[in-house]
Amino acid sequence: MSDLRFEGRVAIVTGAGRGLGRSYALLLASRGARVVVNDPGGALSGDGADTGPAHDVVQEILAAGGQAVACTDSVATPAGGQAIIDAALHQYGRADVLIHNAGNVRRAPLRDMTSDDFDAVLDVHLRGAFHVVRAAFPVMCDAGYGRIVLTSSIGGLYGNHQVANYAAAKAGVIGLSNVIALEGASDGVTCNVVVPAAVTRMAAGIDTSAYPPMSPDLVAPVVGWLAHESCSVTAEIFIALAGRVARVIVAETPGVYRPSWSIEEVAAQSANIRDAHEPVSFPVVPDGHGDHIRYSFAMAVRG
Repeated sequence: MSDLRFEGRVAIVTGAGRGLGRSYALLLASRGARVVVNDPGGALSGDGADTGPAHDVVQEILAAGGQAVACTDSVATPAGGQAIIDAALHQYGRADVLIHNAGNVRRAPLRDMTSDDFDAVLDVHLRGAFHVVRAAFPVMCDAGYGRIVLTSSIGGLYGNHQVANYAAAKAGVIGLSNVIALEGASDGVTCNVVVPAAVTRMAAGIDTSAYPPMSPDLVAPVVGWLAHESCSVTAEIFIALAGRVARVIVAETPGVYRPSWSIEEVAAQSANIRDAHEPVSFPVVPDGHGDHIRYSFAMAVRG
C-alpha cells in the first residue's frame, strides 16, 4: 500500500499546541500538508493565553522540513473562527482540511455547575466548531472539495459525572456534523466525527496508572485517514481509544405500531418497544431523516 500523502493540501488544526491536536498537525505535516497550527495557549479551563505552544509546534514542523504557520486566535468567538480560516487563506490561498480539536474542561456536579462554566465549555467545543466550520464551509464548497473532522467524546455518547457542559457540547457536535455532511455532499465536502481518548492534560485529575498505552499517536492516523482525499466516508463517527478503532452507529428498535395509544398500552408494550434484537439504522447521507420518517409511515400504512 502506498503512503497517503497531503501534498498540495492545506490543513487547519484547532487546539494544535498540545496533546491530540499537536499529533494531528505533526502527522499531516509529515505527509506533506501545509498546516495552520491554531492554539491560543490557554489553561485547561480555557482561561488565559500563551502564544508559545502554537509557535513551538510550528518550529517542530519547520525543523522536520515541513510547512506550517501559527494562529493564536480563539475558536470561542465568530471573529476568532473567521481569523483562523483567514490565516490559511492569507498564507496558503486555500483551506482543504479542517480538524476541530480545541477543548477545555470545567468540572462540577450538575447541582453546582454555573451557567458561566456551562457556556465556557460550549463556547469552545460546540460553538467553536460552528465558528470555524461556518468560515471554512463556503470556501470548501466553492472549491468543490473539503474534509472536516469534528471531535466528540465518550462523554458525549454515554455521559459522565461532573461534565454536563462537556457532554452536552460533545453530543451537539454529532448533530452539527450530520448537517455539514448533508449540505456538503453535493460539493465534495465530507464531515465525520472522531471520539478520541488519549492521556493528555485533559486527563488531569484522573488516575490513569492502570491504563494501557494511550498515546495521541494511536489516534492521529484515524484522523489522518478521515482528512485524506481518498476517504469518501461522511457523516460517520469513529472511536479511537487505546489502539481500538471502531465505528459508532445510531440505531433504533423496530418499534411497535398501534393506531392509538393509552398510557397503559405503552406500559404493556414497553418490552416489545424496547426490544433491540433486530435494530434498524438510517445512514445520514443521502437522506437518513427522510428514511426514518418513511419507515414509521410504512408501519402506519401496513396498520
